[in-house]
Amino acid sequence: MSNKSFGFAVYVSAFKRQRPFLEKLKNQNTPIFTSLHLNEEVTESYIKDVEEMCEWLHENNFWVMADVSPLTLERFEEASLATLARRLHLDNLRLDFGFDLTELRKKKYDLSFTYNASTLLNQDIEESNDYYMHNFYPRPETGFDEVFFTALNKQIKEKSGKTLAFISGDEEKRGPLFEGLPTLEAHRYLSPYAQCVDLIKRHKIDKVFLGDIKISEYELDLLLTYLNDELIRLPVELPEELHYLYHERFTVRIDSPSTLIRVQESREYAQAGKHVEPRNTLKRLKGSVTMDNERYKRYSGEVQVTKSDYPEDERVNVIGRISEKYHLLLKNLENGEQFMFVAETDE
Repeated sequence: MSNKSFGFAVYVSAFKRQRPFLEKLKNQNTPIFTSLHLNEEVTESYIKDVEEMCEWLHENNFWVMADVSPLTLERFEEASLATLARRLHLDNLRLDFGFDLTELRKKKYDLSFTYNASTLLNQDIEESNDYYMHNFYPRPETGFDEVFFTALNKQIKEKSGKTLAFISGDEEKRGPLFEGLPTLEAHRYLSPYAQCVDLIKRHKIDKVFLGDIKISEYELDLLLTYLNDELIRLPVELPEELHYLYHERFTVRIDSPSTLIRVQESREYAQAGKHVEPRNTLKRLKGSVTMDNERYKRYSGEVQVTKSDYPEDERVNVIGRISEKYHLLLKNLENGEQFMFVAETDE
């Protein structure tokens, strides 16, 4: 997996605010999505602003996909998609309503096309290796449910198409609603990092794009690190005496039940003759990180992560709780896989 699996939606109206974090991603062929038919983006200097934005992206080796419609050609006074793409240095065009897909497929273009996956039931998938991008949904309660999402992706994958989808951000959300721009409704208010892991690992999405304006450095670092090594990191605040659990590779025991992660290596951390005293023997809500205490005899020192609620047990200490926005990561950890605890930021 590579960083080419993750990209950013860039908006001409917000480009000056987005450019500082894009500076860090120059010359990496990072995917960029932009829309060239959003009426709310249009100003007196719109054409010039788009040209300057696309020129900067091209000079700094970003891979640029633009959402276009027949209105785009009219607005830019271009006769064809090919001349528009050359003028703006576009690598890929996402075709909105109004184009004859059959006719376009007959023509030879020096660029690739992306089709609207969210309306796929009205289309035929004829070409393998085409891109199919799902929409994002600004209004709460209108994003996809998993059943429909999975059905569409299955149809695309059966024809060897590539799937693309959006996640919502956490630092600056795009207006006018500022409620996030995810494809899946269940993702809307969750960690961008957790959303990305879920789309790539569980839903097998080929490219994920941040739909909003900005993502925090903490979330972006987690996300890019995952794309580099495919290791899930669970952010959690642990007491200082247990910080030795951070940044260690742990394994989900192969025989862990579906509602509990048993950490295979954890009892090795309970040194012979050293007892884990009972402390914080609280109700184990979903996302609790626990350690068995000396009352559990030979299990003393075993670390677990709950994927469902469990009652309090005087033999089990609650040593940390994973924030609800990261619970989606637990759904993506399977038996036998490795993971790591990391400190949760205060942001």
